Amino acid sequence: MNSGKISTAAKQEQAWGYLMVAPTIIGLLILNVWPFIQTIYASFCEHLGFGHYKFIGLDNYINMFQDTDFWRATGNTLLFCILTVPVGIFLSLLVAILLNARVRFKGGFRTIFFLPMVCAPAAVTMVWRWIFNSEYGILNQIFGIRVAWVTDSRVALLSCAIVAIWSAIGYDAVLLLSGLQNISKSYYEASSIDGAGKITQFFKITLPMISPTLFVTMIMRLMTSLKVYDLIYMMVEETNPALTSVQSLIYLFYRESFVAGSRGSGSAIAVWTVLIIGIATVFQFIGQKKWVNYEV
Repeated sequence: MNSGKISTAAKQEQAWGYLMVAPTIIGLLILNVWPFIQTIYASFCEHLGFGHYKFIGLDNYINMFQDTDFWRATGNTLLFCILTVPVGIFLSLLVAILLNARVRFKGGFRTIFFLPMVCAPAAVTMVWRWIFNSEYGILNQIFGIRVAWVTDSRVALLSCAIVAIWSAIGYDAVLLLSGLQNISKSYYEASSIDGAGKITQFFKITLPMISPTLFVTMIMRLMTSLKVYDLIYMMVEETNPALTSVQSLIYLFYRESFVAGSRGSGSAIAVWTVLIIGIATVFQFIGQKKWVNYEV
C-alpha cells in the first residue's frame, strides 16, 4: 500500500512537472523547431511568393557552393570568431579576477563593465563609428594616425571585432565572476601553507575550479560570434567598399532573403550556418573532457 501511495505521489509530481514546463516546450516547438524545419524544406525550394514554394532539389546548395561571396562570408565569419572569442574570453577572465580582488568601489566597477550589455546596439554602434571615423575620430586624433577603420577592407573586420569584444566583456566577466566567488578560500589558504605562489594557485586551483563556467561562456561566445549580424549591419553601410570583407553568413542570409528576395538561397545559408555551429559545439564538447573539471 505504501509503495502504491508513493508511486501515485511520484506520478502526480511528475505530471505537475510536465505541466510547468509545457509552456516553454510548446514555445520552443512553435518558435524554434517548426520554423527550422520549414527553413530546411525551403532550402530545397524556389520561393514563388506569398508563401508558395517549388521543389528544386539541391540547386540552392549547388549555387551556394559555387558562389564566391558565400565562401568569403564563411571565411569572414570564422575569422571573426578567431578574432573575438579567444581575446574576449581572456579579457573577460582578467576583468573577473580584478573585480574579485579586494578593491574599493567594486560594485561600481562591475556596473561600469556591464553597462555595454544594457545599451542599445544602435547607440553603441553610433559611438564607435564616431571613434573610428577616419577624419575626426578620437582614435586617430589620440594616436596621430589616419586609418580608415571602417572603410578599409584590411582593418574593417578588426574594427568590428574590437566593438564585439568591448560589448561582451562585461557579460562574460559577470559569469566568470560568479564562478570565482564559488571557490572556497580554504583551497588558497592550504596551498599558501604549502608554499604555492599566486601563479601556481591560478593554474592549479582557480582555472580548474572555474573551468565549467569558462566552458559555458566559451560556447555562448562562439555561438554569438558565428551568428553576428546586427553589429556588421550597423557598422558597415551598403555603399561601403569594405562590405565584402566583413560580410558574415547571417548578413549574407539577410541580403539573399530580404533584399534579393531569394528565400530558398537564404534558407540554404541558414542551414549551413546551423551546421557550422553544430560542428563547433560538438568539437567543444569533445574537447571539454580534457580540460573541464566537474569535481568539487
